[in-house]
Amino acid sequence: MADVSSAPDAAAAPPIGLVAIDLDGTLLTCDKKLSLRCVRAIDRAQRQGVAVVIASARPPRAVREIYRLLGLDTVQINYNGALIHDAPRKRHIFHRPLPVPLARHVTELARRMDGSIAVSLEILDRWYTDHIVEGLETETSRSFDPDSIAPLHAYLNRPITKLMLLAPPERLAPVRECIGQRFEGQIGLAFTDPHLIQVHHPGACKARALERVARMYGVDRANVMAIGDAPNDESMLRWAGWGVAVANAWPQARNAAKAIVPSNDEDGVAFAIERYVLGEGP
Repeated sequence: MADVSSAPDAAAAPPIGLVAIDLDGTLLTCDKKLSLRCVRAIDRAQRQGVAVVIASARPPRAVREIYRLLGLDTVQINYNGALIHDAPRKRHIFHRPLPVPLARHVTELARRMDGSIAVSLEILDRWYTDHIVEGLETETSRSFDPDSIAPLHAYLNRPITKLMLLAPPERLAPVRECIGQRFEGQIGLAFTDPHLIQVHHPGACKARALERVARMYGVDRANVMAIGDAPNDESMLRWAGWGVAVANAWPQARNAAKAIVPSNDEDGVAFAIERYVLGEGP
């Protein structure tokens, strides 16, 4: 895979009509900021008629301010593809949740292995848990409080959009291995942080959601660019006609990409849009 210094030039990419962008580790800097260069590049792409879509593990509420700052009017992919949310119309247009019995079995096994493991349930755009452990935050929990704190059986009676298990990495590793083996093929797992396991419907992934979104906007697969950094981005980088990984990406994402651009702290998303969408630079 090419490094940044030998990234393909603009002529190598097809005409791009839709850009799907991951947030954490990709568009956002390591201190969770939007750079002015990235904002301007996205604005210019939109002005040329390109649909720009956020594709994130985050729920809609944790994307809202970023979406506003970018001036977007497109749908967004949330929860690693388990939800497609239409922010302008304040409605969910696609939902692929984890069945209740399966969510219960996963939760029960995790708690049998580690009684102190933190369990969080996301149902559409609401967060439920039975307790919070200091120091085991997600990007969403740093900005939002739970909608309710009560015994888990009060919530495990409806389809779960995303189930999260949180513990220190050394305690979480055996839980992750056991759950992966016990429920292989029955659940989808996403990993973005060593203290967090994200569990979702096995058919929910960013690639399938992006395929659905591309059809909505009438853009062929060949004309879709996806930009990401983590294992949960791998599927959409492989699916898109032009998959791009930032230089700080995990090996899975780098191997799935056709081009490597500068890191999230070096305006990698802006670089990708300027070069492959706007046709600027070498």
